[in-house]
Amino acid sequence: MKTLSSLHTRKQWLGLLAVTLVVMLVPLLQWTTPPGSSLHLPEHWVPLLGKFLCFALVAVAMDLVWGYTGVLSLGHAVFFALGGYAMGMYLMRSIGKEGVYRSELPDFMVFLDWKELPWYWHGFDSFPFAMAMVVLVPGLLALLFGFFAFRSRIRGVYFSIITQALTYALMLLMFRNDTGFGGNNGLTDFKRLLGYPLADPGTKLSLYVASAIALLFGYLACRFVVMSKLGRVLLAVRDAEGRVMFSGYNPLPYKLFAWTMSAVLCGIAGALYVPQVGIINPSELAPANSIEIAIWVAVGGRSTLAGGVIGAFLVNGMKSYLTVAYPDLWLFALGAVFILVTLFLPEGIVGLVRMRSTAKEKPAPEESSESIADAAAAAPETLNEKNVPSEA
Repeated sequence: MKTLSSLHTRKQWLGLLAVTLVVMLVPLLQWTTPPGSSLHLPEHWVPLLGKFLCFALVAVAMDLVWGYTGVLSLGHAVFFALGGYAMGMYLMRSIGKEGVYRSELPDFMVFLDWKELPWYWHGFDSFPFAMAMVVLVPGLLALLFGFFAFRSRIRGVYFSIITQALTYALMLLMFRNDTGFGGNNGLTDFKRLLGYPLADPGTKLSLYVASAIALLFGYLACRFVVMSKLGRVLLAVRDAEGRVMFSGYNPLPYKLFAWTMSAVLCGIAGALYVPQVGIINPSELAPANSIEIAIWVAVGGRSTLAGGVIGAFLVNGMKSYLTVAYPDLWLFALGAVFILVTLFLPEGIVGLVRMRSTAKEKPAPEESSESIADAAAAAPETLNEKNVPSEA
């Protein structure tokens, strides 16, 4: 069994505790301060920060496969969206006859003249079934896709390209009205979760807390994996897969485990994301979204896990501000950040902090003035002895 000290040093545990307390300060202030108080956050801040927590969980999952396994995926938005659609289907089914058309069918199906519920929608009126699908659908897709890709030894840029193609293909599929997922508009107009109105401030805070807990446990689970013997094998696969195979290890099950675990975490993040933003549509599958996930990890720092959290909050915070203040410049700013980080901070923000802390801890060599003077006085003699020929 892994001990707590094997996952983090005492200083790192204190830092993690401090960050957790800061995150949980948001619901505490919302519950204990009146709406007019300066400490009371605006109502839209709670789902916004909750959305950032979901993105941070996706970044941690991405770092597990990219930073520790060396598998750069440009299709992680697929697993995020599948978890989101599973939650959206449950939320649509829970509406019942309260929709615009007062039908048992979702409103978009009535509008498109569907006569009955498709077979793959059955069961989503049950919350446990929907949560099982949140985990199983992304996990099974990742398992099948990863098995054939890794068994064929597809690596590097080729793997990135086929994951991007997977994302694009699924996006085109979801845009079709005859697939039964809402087409271009997706799934929206959600009203309640487990009987609680989604518009209620208490429900929003509960979803925020659930997102924070999911991020914490997802981070600790990934940390447990990378600090274990399995994690050492993953690092070896990342750095020298050929040598791992020569040593008698088959990389396939190790890569497949990390890939599937990462997909499941993305599905959970998508399920928590949808009720907080109130919609899920094919735009979540846009190829640019998967590229952004990689940028979060690169900005924060690969092979750190915590770097993904930092990068997700930093980049999405910039996005939330710049898309309002300077909407035409946001994409240029994102590209500039990625280029600057690649050129000047290849290890990300966490890597920069580590370098500075290491430089401070390393003592500089101290030499007394007397030793320097003695060395200078001895230099001419040494030079004469070694380089000048003696006279006969």
